[in-house]
Amino acid sequence: MSVAESLAAARPRSSRAVAFLVFAVAIALIAATPFLPNYYIRVIDSLLIYILLGIGLNIVIGYTGLLDLGFVAFYAVGAYSYALLASPQLDLHLPFLVILLVAASLGAITGILLGIPVLRLRGDYLAIVTLGFGEIVRIIINNVDWLTGGPKGIARLDKASILGIQIARPVDFFWLLLVVVLLAGLVAWRLERSILGKAWAAIREDQDAARGIGINTTNAKLAAFATSATIGSIAGAIFAASQRFVSPESFTLQESVLIVLMIVIGGIGNILGIVAGAAILILLPEVLREFAEWRILFLGLLMIFLIIVRPAGIVPRSFGPDKLIRRLFGK
Repeated sequence: MSVAESLAAARPRSSRAVAFLVFAVAIALIAATPFLPNYYIRVIDSLLIYILLGIGLNIVIGYTGLLDLGFVAFYAVGAYSYALLASPQLDLHLPFLVILLVAASLGAITGILLGIPVLRLRGDYLAIVTLGFGEIVRIIINNVDWLTGGPKGIARLDKASILGIQIARPVDFFWLLLVVVLLAGLVAWRLERSILGKAWAAIREDQDAARGIGINTTNAKLAAFATSATIGSIAGAIFAASQRFVSPESFTLQESVLIVLMIVIGGIGNILGIVAGAAILILLPEVLREFAEWRILFLGLLMIFLIIVRPAGIVPRSFGPDKLIRRLFGK
């Protein structure tokens, strides 16, 4: 056997070994998390929330090719939905699952309302308009004191419960977030492989050509914005339930930029890349907390290095969940 043939035969085996290693590490982390101190569980909860946000924004940026810098607005819609419907602010105290449905519905409506005026915009113009939309939502929340509490925010939110089971401890939110992230990832993955996902891919490559072959780009874009906003709002509602306090400071432009960076560094259009990007941008600052004066500099240099070395992201689009599954089961 020649050297080239030996290398070709070894490549699938090494890829399968990497897939098994990734799977084993993920299972080990999930199994170990409930036994960690609350501080570490809270960090992992934050990581899962950002992964959920990344999955939502990836539908617009990664699948459809539309640069959205106002995604944090949908996050805020979900958080304030929970804050208003499960606190003394309006004195309603609705069940957690009902609020999740309301937050998801309001998020979808808000996504469509954003999508309608930006249907004809592309590139930088789209980014500027969505950035403005995110800031408008934050400013409204900051100034409507009688409803949102203004800069003081809303405190004393109700503890979440599902079917009589109270969700209050960090480990409770870990299990809830893990289930929601897996479901959102599965939905996003199935959408990517659906007819709608093919339409999104066509729009990403060339909108004019997509319209020319009969794709209704208006409906496809609105579906992308609505789906993305729904996932973002659900993440916001769970965030508010876990913190039991919300304020405008949690929904700044910096949050939107952070989520975009997660997707770009991890791998645009790839759910596995979102996990990798979130792990770097959320966990690494915590690891470097003792070096408070230098950690941001180190993180910036690391991002520059990764973008130069891996311009397609840590996990390229070609290595998605389907390829990981095939490697695991030897198909």
